[in-house]
Amino acid sequence: MTQKPLSKAASPEYLTEALGKSFAEVRVCDVVVESSHSTILSEITRLRLTYDGEASGAPHTIILKTGRPDRLGAANWDPGRQEVAFYNEVAAAKPGQQLLRCFDAAWDADTRAWHLLLEDLTDTHFVATIWPLPPTLEQCEDIVRARARFHAAWWDEPRLGKSIGTWQDEATMAGNLKQLDEKLSVFIDRFGDRLPLERRKLYRRLIDSGLRLHSHYRSHRNMTIIQGDSHVWNNFLPRDGGNDVRLFDWDCWRVDVAADDLAYMLAVHWYPDRRRRMEQPLLDCYHLALMESGVKGYDRAALFEDYRLAVLWQVTTPIWQATADLPPVIWWNNLERIWLAVDDLDCQELLD
Repeated sequence: MTQKPLSKAASPEYLTEALGKSFAEVRVCDVVVESSHSTILSEITRLRLTYDGEASGAPHTIILKTGRPDRLGAANWDPGRQEVAFYNEVAAAKPGQQLLRCFDAAWDADTRAWHLLLEDLTDTHFVATIWPLPPTLEQCEDIVRARARFHAAWWDEPRLGKSIGTWQDEATMAGNLKQLDEKLSVFIDRFGDRLPLERRKLYRRLIDSGLRLHSHYRSHRNMTIIQGDSHVWNNFLPRDGGNDVRLFDWDCWRVDVAADDLAYMLAVHWYPDRRRRMEQPLLDCYHLALMESGVKGYDRAALFEDYRLAVLWQVTTPIWQATADLPPVIWWNNLERIWLAVDDLDCQELLD
């Protein structure tokens, strides 16, 4: 079997330079691929490194994450660009904070090629389950506590929208709603009566009410950095049972309302029985961890109202996913689950 050519970031010379920023006087003399697998948008490769000398403290394995060549610039979206920006801007501004350590992050504007060199937690951490099997309640509690700690670290941080991320102005919001309208039309043309008339009408009402529904966002209060792609499989849990949960995959990060991450995790990905049993306890768990992490002036009722609105907005997620050519096994199930959550939580009344 022919091995795929590796990125130049896997070369001993490049790794020596990249790791030299964090570890003094290291020289990588050999690199071996231990494993490699593909995701929808990326290639994940575990590299074992050999050093010339002791290289005290330097990692003996490292994760190289690169873009899949067939997805570069796909559907007017540059996978990897946002995640590189996250590690260079957000993670660099506040190291730690439930994140993987990143040794190098680069994106090429000409070729749209990108890569990350990330801490390898294979021996100390694990992903709770294989998608789409949900984790246990205890594991979900660990995940939402970690997410609360991350959100709290950036809660109403003065740099938000200035040197860290950007605020959308009204013109940008209107442009996004127009683009959503266009994507909805494409979706309807492709999939016809898979989207019933009553659901189409709600999408139109949501688009028409979009600017009004962004009133919390426009206040720039009780805001933080959200992951966006915040499902339970984008977390590493510690094998020793401690609280060192790490959040990964940041290609959809932005400055926004924290509850959006919770709505994506719970309402988009869980079927009604499990969601109904665990939704409120996990929101309680999240809110308590948020308060314990120092957030003030944001009560449990405010969280629930933000959550309901976030669930309503999440009906747009499967539309974006489908028109970005993600597999139907992802977006179709997301579409059906989120509509059931909208009905359960009576989110449509927010449009009145």
